[in-house]
Order: sequence, then structure tokens, then C-alpha cells
Amino acid sequence: MSDTTRAKKKLYIKTYGCQMNVYDSARMADVLAPLGYAPSQAPEDADMVILNTCHIREKAAEKVYSELGRLRALQQERPAEAGRQLIAVAGCVAQAEGEEILKRAPQVDMVVGPQTYHRLPEMVAQVERQGAADENGRRGVMDTDFPEEDKFDRLPEESAPQGPSAFLSIQEGCDKFCTFCVVPYTRGAEFSRPASQVIAEAKRLAAQGTREVTLLGQNVNAYHGASLDGRGEWGLGRLVRELAEIDGIERIRYTTSHPLDVDEELIAAHRDVPQLMPFLHLPVQSGSDRILKAMNRRHSADDYRRIVGRLREANPDLAMASDFIVGFPGETADDHAATLQLIADIGFVHAYSFKYSSRPGTPAATMGQPVPEALKDERLQMVQQLLGAQQQAANARTVGRTLPVLLERKGKHPGQLVGRTPYMQSLAVEAPDTRIGRIAEVEVLSVRGNSLHGRLAEATLAGDTGMPTTPRTRIEESTAV
Repeated sequence: MSDTTRAKKKLYIKTYGCQMNVYDSARMADVLAPLGYAPSQAPEDADMVILNTCHIREKAAEKVYSELGRLRALQQERPAEAGRQLIAVAGCVAQAEGEEILKRAPQVDMVVGPQTYHRLPEMVAQVERQGAADENGRRGVMDTDFPEEDKFDRLPEESAPQGPSAFLSIQEGCDKFCTFCVVPYTRGAEFSRPASQVIAEAKRLAAQGTREVTLLGQNVNAYHGASLDGRGEWGLGRLVRELAEIDGIERIRYTTSHPLDVDEELIAAHRDVPQLMPFLHLPVQSGSDRILKAMNRRHSADDYRRIVGRLREANPDLAMASDFIVGFPGETADDHAATLQLIADIGFVHAYSFKYSSRPGTPAATMGQPVPEALKDERLQMVQQLLGAQQQAANARTVGRTLPVLLERKGKHPGQLVGRTPYMQSLAVEAPDTRIGRIAEVEVLSVRGNSLHGRLAEATLAGDTGMPTTPRTRIEESTAV
């Protein structure tokens, strides 16, 4: 197929939710590229629009229906000569509410789950063949199965460049069944990609200029993929060591983790592998043992403290991030106080915190003892104030330090680039565009809001040869920021 033919159709993907969805959206674009679809920056210009949805947050489905209403208006305004604009709903809302989507939004052509988007080309062909709507006014096709075939085996090897930092999905699904979570029902059981497949994709990313890979999974540190020789399985720690040997991969991260799956091999990787960044997102959800039990987390608050202690013993530079749910059914003032104490004990550089919202079909939805909304608001504010103060203090401790920063894109102001420190902090610096995609030593000068500002260190300027930098040494600055 010629480049001219390939550019005739435009594809717009709107992504909701987690990093896994960001990865999936990129792979959907790869799957549809052979059909002639090229990226579009706006739904108005697109021949196909995909909403890649998330079912985690409150009113997630209603937000999708609201967006579908806007897309229907765009369809109606579209010139006849431009042809019909195809609309697809993908992701976890599609998995959970596929039939309802087709019933409530007849303008939707395709509903595809997170395990079946590799079948999108066939679904597009089916929609184009069937043409007009059925007797009920519906024309959509749906595929939300959990297929026997591995979708990763069906995805094209060729992929669009992802830039200096890229996501790489290595694990999907979850077997933990936390009582508040829909992931086991929308993403299915835990599945790990073979190590050979992950390494091959990482090498392709490196060849395209990616310097940092973030390994993704609903429960990524439960990874147990087939080893390279196929005779056994590798855990995440072993996989990280192998990825660190790939020429061009300078940074490795992973998310999201479960405390129960932090094993000795992974702890050792945090000690031994300089490419593994000193930043770990390890959700705990609550500091109350009573609430943790009700959530079916299967660990205590002190278990979490011990795990973090062992990680920081292995790498004293390690900075922690986490998730917190406030106002879980039955949460008392003492439970809330225990969460605040855990936050104070650990110290976080970043965290996500939310009010509990019921997800239909989960055990927590039928627990009773709801916490009043006003009290949820009050407790969330207290949690966020403490976490915000910890983040501000962590940012302030970087002032005066020189940190390696992966410069990823242009900033808001002319001559400015933006990148991230090893601890996932956003940092802006004056630097030429030629440094995009490279790791630069940057002296941190100030904190503005939640971001850092700095200047290129003299060592970086003196050693600037116009070639990408490849630092291979561990960050040896004292304690975590």
C-alpha cells in the first residue's frame, strides 16, 4: 500500500484513565495503520473516532455517553461527501457495558474490549459490509470476549515511534479481587507476556529513539512470563535485569504494583540495576488494618511499612508514591487516623487519593455502612493536605542538586524543554531542541507549583558532542527526595 493511500483516512483516539490505556491506544493505531488510518489531532477531522475508556472512577460510563452525544452531533454535521464517521468504544467500559452502549448510543459502530482490539480490522470490514442499520436502528458490532489467542501475538511488530519515553505492556489482568475494584472483571485473570516478546518490543522501541520504558500491568510485579529458553518463568526483577542490557535503554520504570508481589529478586534489582529508576508507585489504599481486610488487600499496614523499609535498605535513594481511598464503607475516625499515620511514617513524593465510589458488581458495593459525602470530603482534604506537604518538601529538597533529566518535549516558553527527574518530577530547563530525547545533567534552581526549574550543568555543556548521552552509573545522592 502506497503512502498516498495510507494517508487518506484519519483516526482520532481519545484515551481515558490509566497508562495501560495509553499503551493500548497506541497499539490500536498500529493495528489500523495498514487499513490506511493516520493520526488526527481532532475528532472533527477524523474518519474514525475511538473512545478508549476506563471504568475505575465514579460516573465513568456517563462521561462516555456524554462524549458519544457530542460525537453524534459531529456525525450529523459531517458533509455527505466525506462519508460516514465510524465510532468505536473500546476499553473497560466497553467490556462491562457493551450491550448497553449499543442500545443507548445507536451511532456507535463498534464495541471492543481490552483483550480483543487486535480484531479491529475485521470489525471495520464487518461494519463496512453490513452498511445500513438493522430494524432496531442499530448497526454496531461487538467483541468483548476473552479470546483463547494471545492478543499480543496478533499485534503488528511495526509500531509508530513513541518518543523518548514509552509504555510497554508486560502483564494484564489481576487475581487479587480487591472488593472495590472492577479490574478482574473487565481485564480478566493475570496474564504475563513471554520475556522474548517483551525484550523484542523493547529493542524496537530503543531503535526508534526511546530511552525510557515504563513496564505496565494491572499488577505488574506479579509478572511471571516464560523465560528466554522457555524452560521456566521470570519474575519482574529478572526481566528488569535483562532489559537493562539493551543498548539505548537508559531508564526503566514499572507500574502498578501490589505489596504482596514485592519479592527478593525485585528488591535486589532496586539495589543492583542503575537503569531501574529510584521511584516506586506501590499502592496501599488505607493505613487501617480493619479497612485493608474489608478491601481484601491481604496485607496489613505494618506489612507495607516493612516492605518499604526493605526496599529503602536496598536503595536509600528510593522515593515512594501510592494510592489512597478515603471513605471506604465502614471507615471510622480511628481508621482515618491510621491512614494519616501511615502517610506520616512513610513519606511520599507523589500520591493519588480519591473518595470511595461504589462500582456496580463489586463486593464493596453491597457492604452498607456508607460514609457521608461531607465526611468523605473532609477526610480527603486532610489526606491531600498531608500528601501535598510531603510532595512540596520533596521538591524543595532537590533545589541545589544536580540531577539527570530525560528531556522529552518542548515547554510552554520558547527555548524551553521539559523532562523528568529520576523521581518522576517534571522539570523545565532552557535548552536547544537538539537535546530532546537525551539525558542531561541539570542543576535544580527553584520549585514553581509542582514542577522544578533548572539550568544545564556545566559538565553537560562542556561535554555536549551532539550525541545522545548514555549514563550507566547509579544515582548516589544520599536520601530519597
